[in-house]
Amino acid sequence: MLTAQGAPDSDQHKLLDQACQCAVLANEGYLGRQNGEWAHNGDAVDVALLIMAHKAGYKRPEETSHFPEIDSMPFESERLYSASLNRVEGKSRAFVKGAFEKLLEMCSTALQPDGVTPLDKIAIETQARQLASEGYRVIALAFGDVQVGEQEDFNQEHLVDLTLIGLVGLIDPLRPESRPAVAKCRAAGIKVSMVTGDHPVTAYAIGRELDLLEDESQIVTGPQLKAAADEAEVDLMTQDAAVFARVEPTQKLDIVQSLQRNGHYVAVSGDGANDAPALRAAQVGVAMGKGGTDVARETAEIIVTDDNFDSIVDGVEEGRIAYANVRKVIFLLISTGAAELVLFVLAMIMALPLPLLAVQLLWLNLVTNGIQDVALAFEPGEGHELDRPPRPPQEAIFNRIMLERVIISAVVIGVVAFGLFKYLLDQGFSLEEARNGTLLLMVLFENVHVFNSRSETLSVFRHNPLRNKLLLGGTVIAQLVHIGAMYTPWLGDVLGASPVTFEQWLTLLGLALSVMLVMELHKIYWARFVARSGA
Repeated sequence: MLTAQGAPDSDQHKLLDQACQCAVLANEGYLGRQNGEWAHNGDAVDVALLIMAHKAGYKRPEETSHFPEIDSMPFESERLYSASLNRVEGKSRAFVKGAFEKLLEMCSTALQPDGVTPLDKIAIETQARQLASEGYRVIALAFGDVQVGEQEDFNQEHLVDLTLIGLVGLIDPLRPESRPAVAKCRAAGIKVSMVTGDHPVTAYAIGRELDLLEDESQIVTGPQLKAAADEAEVDLMTQDAAVFARVEPTQKLDIVQSLQRNGHYVAVSGDGANDAPALRAAQVGVAMGKGGTDVARETAEIIVTDDNFDSIVDGVEEGRIAYANVRKVIFLLISTGAAELVLFVLAMIMALPLPLLAVQLLWLNLVTNGIQDVALAFEPGEGHELDRPPRPPQEAIFNRIMLERVIISAVVIGVVAFGLFKYLLDQGFSLEEARNGTLLLMVLFENVHVFNSRSETLSVFRHNPLRNKLLLGGTVIAQLVHIGAMYTPWLGDVLGASPVTFEQWLTLLGLALSVMLVMELHKIYWARFVARSGA
């Protein structure tokens, strides 16, 4: 509060009493007890002022009964203040609260312990900016007797020559996780911007605390956006801006559209009905589940149940993990399917019998891949999901690295399997024995290859197999199921599968490990030459 230095406590209490009276009369919030518990609703600023006044013994129902409300002007972002017209001692008195720069224009005097004195705007602005620089939202309170005719509506024209009561500083401390969450976003290639209705000085202080900006040149205000000549000038302002202050609700949509024109993929978080247009226009709308309005929740694509910004960052990480797992499953299925195609094409070119029967292909795809692809979908994160930039929205699933990996692995598996099939036939093995050996090799290939699929860039040997116990167990089960089929007479007859010697097992396992060796070499090549070049 603005009070005279060294004024007696009783005089300061008089100023506080006047401020509390104004705070509860020019208020649209509610604070009271319901069913034995405290309840409130309305804007956070209104509720905070009601709490302040309540502690000083001022309650809105009692004040409005003593000073009946004649008319009111609700708070609107366009004018940045609210006002109430009340009957006080037979006169019409206006009580106003709002942005200090707006109320200073309405006031000509200030309330001091020794009475009403001419308003010193420079001193008021200095103290208001000092509070704002410390991160406080500064609200001014004022009152004055006005003359409103019986046929007139209470409006802004009546709010002149008011008396400034003082300033109130409100602060909503940043959550401890806010700054680390912003740092995570920066590491993940996500630019975070703050859009607020607060004064630029307050916004700058909060932005610095969040490490969003370095200097005031990165702040853009609502009036600056409104004064822009065209969209091109707006886009130039938003290009490097990190904080938007004194922004009107309608301008949030303008900011979103400008960022989109600048090539950004925009996500917007909001909780109010005024945020709905921006939430709808953004590629991703995120509403607050606890404090958000029904309009915001119905408009958004995502609802954060704990109203925590860090949860949004966690959602980004989980989204990247889920997308990566989809790619891993697709890679496994397509590469093994393409390998089978390579095997059959080579056999046709060489005029050899079919390497595998239809029932063997069905067994291979259902039993081996059918277990592994489900388990691979539950692969945990690799740990660096937030250390890389976002993928371009237009990027296809089959990008360069995916195509290279599919082609290389398919060729290796298909060529090695065909080489084994032809070798067995050339060595005098029967067609059934050659197919049995080829089928077992393909099962081993897929059981080895599933571990190649756990990451596009990290080595197999850097992955703890126990991190995805479902995948490890599923691979073991798939192998045991095939071994069981080999040793079950009736099932083995259907599949053309039969037991092999231990030496043959070792030979086939060595051949199956070839795909792991080749894929490890590809990962080394990609890390050293492609990723570093930024291709």
